Amino acid sequence: MNQRAVLLLSGGLDSATTGAIAAAQGFDLYALSVDYGQRHRFELEAAGRVAKALGARQHATVRIVGEIFGGSALTDRIEVPKDRDAGQMAQQIPVTYVPARNTVLLSLALAHAEVIGTGDIFIGVNAVDYSGYPDCRGEYIKAFETMANLATKASVEGTLRFAVHTPLIRMSKAQIILQGTELGVDYALTHTCYDPDDRGRSCGRCDACRLRLAGFAEAGLVDPLTYQPG
Repeated sequence: MNQRAVLLLSGGLDSATTGAIAAAQGFDLYALSVDYGQRHRFELEAAGRVAKALGARQHATVRIVGEIFGGSALTDRIEVPKDRDAGQMAQQIPVTYVPARNTVLLSLALAHAEVIGTGDIFIGVNAVDYSGYPDCRGEYIKAFETMANLATKASVEGTLRFAVHTPLIRMSKAQIILQGTELGVDYALTHTCYDPDDRGRSCGRCDACRLRLAGFAEAGLVDPLTYQPG
């Protein structure tokens, strides 16, 4: 039996690639998605497709009840920034930042990992091609890992040592796509866009879409997703 690992799975390109890497390393995947009140449900639908394609042993979706998250273009009726270049993306933390999201997601993954008896958690954060989110940086992940090993019964009693695996953290988007392609990831199953239309078609103009499209172009590949016309 392979070692178990909890995979935080959003349904996006990065988490799908992270799952493929973990599977290739011999882990049995226990995928965990979180419904935190996202305006658009397409990413949760994509997470289900990706979990199945990865052969996850289990896929759970946790719903956070109540108005926990707010003040973000991903949860509230705030306009999603469009047509920004890399320099503009790097200037400040954008309105698509969801307050403390990765801290909440990793805490849920930590609880699930302790329950199923594993110390291995995988998350697809990236500190190169990202939109300035503070909870995607290596120092943040290291701090969370330290906390995890102070805050759990299993770690205090010495039965588990928690590790937060971030295989994409220093990779460009093109490198991520090339690695995922090599591992057989079907990127047509994923969803990236911050502002899709009611059919789930990507806008092609938000930060997430622009980073994705630039990554495919740099990798010399064609993005299989359907984009809105114009």
